[in-house]
Amino acid sequence: MGIAIISPGRDASIWVENIKKIDNNIEVQVFPDLKDTERVKAVMLWQHPKGILDKFPNLELICSMGAGVDHILSDDSIPDHLPITRIVDKKLTFSMTNYVLMGILNYHRQTDRYKRDQKLKIWDMSYPEIPIVVGIMGVGELGGDVIKKLQYLGIEVVGLGFAPKVDTTYPYYEKSKLDEFLSQINVLVCMLPLTPDTEGVLNKELFRKCNKGTYLINVARGSHLVEEDLIPAIEDGYISGALLDVFRNEPLPEGHIFWEREEIDITPHIASVTNPDAAAPQIIENYNRMLNKRPLLNQIDKAKGY
Repeated sequence: MGIAIISPGRDASIWVENIKKIDNNIEVQVFPDLKDTERVKAVMLWQHPKGILDKFPNLELICSMGAGVDHILSDDSIPDHLPITRIVDKKLTFSMTNYVLMGILNYHRQTDRYKRDQKLKIWDMSYPEIPIVVGIMGVGELGGDVIKKLQYLGIEVVGLGFAPKVDTTYPYYEKSKLDEFLSQINVLVCMLPLTPDTEGVLNKELFRKCNKGTYLINVARGSHLVEEDLIPAIEDGYISGALLDVFRNEPLPEGHIFWEREEIDITPHIASVTNPDAAAPQIIENYNRMLNKRPLLNQIDKAKGY
């Protein structure tokens, strides 16, 4: 028995190498070369073809190859009884936090403005900083680390989540108090998990509740943003600009309007990339736990979506 890796368009060789380093006896099959699906007990998934798991009659475990699981939960054909795990990695957190801090500080210290001034040979010392209060939507492991680092830097921060929290070191708002949350901030960072409740949450109704000139950073999922609502929000002054790392269609199509807007900075979904060296041991640990009927690590709550 063994594991199948289903990650279309990605080189799975580094994953196979890391699995074999841990346990060379584990059989590993890689999509699309799936020769003996009856021997597969666990699958590792990233953007798998929907419905493909019907080919695995003895499947007992689904492992996301990253921190997100929305790409798995969106497949309605997956049986409810199959457990799903995700990757929790300090390096993922480290990279995500540094990316978000980069975006916040670049806005705060107006990096784009001074790049333009340099090209035009303008020496302008006026208003060197934009005062900021940062709002983090999604205060789980990743969002919580961003908040902690912002507090260390002395930057005022508030959080918003979809579940009650007590004894936080920062002002915290539940989703029912979204308006109050938005009224406190001028930098909005989306770090929410993608669930039916959060899909399309960054939309024209939300933007119109923001303080004029709010800066947007989205590092969660492309489906959080209603893309056609962002340009009007910028033109109406509700949003001053955006740093976007995720998009509804990736790679971002060449004809997409976001490429042409100087108010929008784009990166190709690289804010935090899974490290197979760190992730493979977690997957093999859960594979062995599954075989021995032991509790799994980092198993998600399907009802919550994360």
